[in-house]
Amino acid sequence: MPRISAATVADHRANQHAALLEAAREILAAEGVHALTPAAVGARIGLARSSVYRYFASTADILAQLVEDAFPRWSARLRAAIAPAGPDDSLPGRIRTYGRTALDFVGSPDYALIPALQAIGLPGECRVRVDEMHGALIAPLADALREAGADHPALRAELAWGVLRAGARRLMPDAAAHDPAAHNPTAHNPAAHDPVAHDPAAHNPGAHDPAAHAPAAHDAAAHDAAAHDPEPAATADDIIEITLDVLARTLR
Repeated sequence: MPRISAATVADHRANQHAALLEAAREILAAEGVHALTPAAVGARIGLARSSVYRYFASTADILAQLVEDAFPRWSARLRAAIAPAGPDDSLPGRIRTYGRTALDFVGSPDYALIPALQAIGLPGECRVRVDEMHGALIAPLADALREAGADHPALRAELAWGVLRAGARRLMPDAAAHDPAAHNPTAHNPAAHDPVAHDPAAHNPGAHDPAAHAPAAHDAAAHDAAAHDPEPAATADDIIEITLDVLARTLR
């Protein structure tokens, strides 16, 4: 029996579980979902694989538990960010604080959960739970808009989240490049509240888009113009500020 390193067996198991979750988060962020196994997680903290299975049944179970740990933390942070407090408690100021906090998620190890969830086939009930918790990330913004008297606050919040996701992809281009969903449109997308995921035009660029029927010469001219007048590369600070500016304008 392993040595008990806490006052009670229950405390020991809680500490062990927390250490395993942290090890799983580190492996996922550094090596990706294919390196995430119960055995690898146990090895990282010196725990036998047989002992790890007391906490995790599979890789999918590890991911489900990481979601249950991470999403409520970020939901609480986002709700605190948009609460009317601090030097600028105007709605635009609160929206910017909410947006900045949401973008902080990109730089955290928890962000690796997004492509991982798309790569692993979760059971139906787990997908429903992930979708519920993802909705909880958007809910604080919708609530603030509702309190301010905005019409269709939930829809506005969902569309605004799309702006934040676009900014996040620009902040983490490598993560987007390794995102299985980018190459497999049928992979489950935990961001079920992103309207782009359900937009028929996203799967058929020519649908309702008159530009899709324009002569190819126009595309070549646009390419030549861009080559002679390249847009300067945006820094991370630029991306954050522009994303927050677009977010605020979207919800004004």
